[in-house]
Parts: sequence; C-alpha cells; structure tokens
Amino acid sequence: MKSVSSLPRAVKDVIYTLLGTLIAGFALRSFLIPNHFLDGGVTGMSLLLHEVYHYNIAIVIILLNIPFIIAGGFLVNKTFTLKMLACIIALGLYLQYFPYPIITSDKLLVSIFGGFFLGTGIGLAMRGGCAIDGIEVLALYTLKRSSFTISEIILGLNVIIFLIAGVKLGFETVLYSMLTYFAASRTISYVIEGLEEYTGVTIISGKSNEIKEQLVMSMGKGITIYKGERGYMKDSFDVHHDCDIVFTIVTRLEVRRLKNVVHSLDPKAFIFTNTIKEAAGGVLKHHRGH
Repeated sequence: MKSVSSLPRAVKDVIYTLLGTLIAGFALRSFLIPNHFLDGGVTGMSLLLHEVYHYNIAIVIILLNIPFIIAGGFLVNKTFTLKMLACIIALGLYLQYFPYPIITSDKLLVSIFGGFFLGTGIGLAMRGGCAIDGIEVLALYTLKRSSFTISEIILGLNVIIFLIAGVKLGFETVLYSMLTYFAASRTISYVIEGLEEYTGVTIISGKSNEIKEQLVMSMGKGITIYKGERGYMKDSFDVHHDCDIVFTIVTRLEVRRLKNVVHSLDPKAFIFTNTIKEAAGGVLKHHRGH
C-alpha cells in the first residue's frame, strides 16, 4: 500500500481535506457543541449563533463561510475558492450526517482535546490546500487596507467574538473557549510545520573552518558562507578581523546538538537562531533520531 507521501499531489490534497474535515467535525460534535463551547474565527461565530438561536450548525457554518469563499476568489485564486467550498461543504455534511459520539463533559478535557482535534482537522485541511475557516481570508483582505499584521487582525476579530460570547453565554464559558482556541492554534502550527519545523542558525566564530567541517562532514548539513568582519569591541574598537559567517538550516530537534558541536570547538562562538516557516530544496535532511 502506498504511503501518503508517494501519492500524486491532487490525491494527497483530497485525502488531507477529507481527513481534516472529518476530524474537525469530530472535535465539534464530540467535544465543543455538546458542552456549549466556542472557538475563534468563523467557526466560533457559527457556534455562537447555534448556541444563542439554535440554528443548525452545519447550515450556519456553510452560510457564514460563503462570503469569505467568494472573497478568496479575488484575493487568492479560483482554485483556492473551489477547494475551500468543497472543504466547507464536506464539513457541513459530516456535521449533519456522521454519527459522532459524545466523548466527555469534563470542561478541562473538552477545552484541551476539543482544541487539539479541531486544530488537527484545520491543519490537515490546510495541508490539502484549503481552509475550513474563512477568517484567514478576512484577515488577508483587511491586511491590504491597514498596517496590522494578519495575526493581529485575527486576534482582534477573535477578541470581539469572545466578548460577545461572554455577554451572551457567560465569561466562564469564554475562558474555557479561549483555552480551546489556544490548543487549536498550537496544534495547527504543529500539523502544518511539523515537529521538525526548520530553524535557521547563524554562527560567527574565529574557528569557522573547523565549524564548517563539522557541520558538513559530521552532521551532513548544507551551509552558506557570508564574508564579514568580527571584532569592534568597546575596549578594542580598532581591532577587527575578516571572518566567515556560517549559516545553516536544521530542524529544531537538532538545534541543541548543533550548539554543542559549535561550543565544543569554540566556547566563545556567537550563535543566533530564527524560525524558518517553510524550506525546500538544497541539502535538507530529515532524521528519525539524533
């Protein structure tokens, strides 16, 4: 049987989308809806309308997302619009017809695992090239007309949703729902970026030749070299030397090992890291163990 990674891209997208919407529906029907919990975004608005006015959740989610689906056609492309439409309809069908069991009524478990499964579902759908929640599209639209980042816009919209929910449903429910939203957000990051999220590492050292050799020969990493100067200290500003600035990309599971290797060669080496959201090509190795 073929693994998902060996399947054609279109088939993988369909698998990710169907599995993602199935898991998102599980989070909603088995955890959040029976316990009157909310989430952020359009899903949160749909849950709020369902709780206050008892509208059919499947229909509400589809209807509230339609304006964002249409906007996605203008802001992204038509392919994204069709994928998102199919994704939302699939979620609505799951919510309406799939026999999800109610798992628990413990509020803490609902908050954590409801968010976990919802984040997993949304993340898998995003890996399939579509979005379950249209708030990302709204944030993209607002971004073009303001100086705020997408994260700030989404946070602001969710604050409004949670404040309204606090008035309508009580702030204890909102506090638990905020925990659900946090769990979902963190899970989405893990699903999309993976446990092996890439980290860029820059190393400045007087022993750059030894460090380059260890990174390439021992760790099997690709490196890029920038020509620079080191020195310019407060007590010896006129003293400076040419040096090779080493840049490489590792998984975050390898960062500690890399630092240990570098500091064993030069305890005074200057190292700083930054998160790489997406990387492809070059010499990128995935290690099962370290």
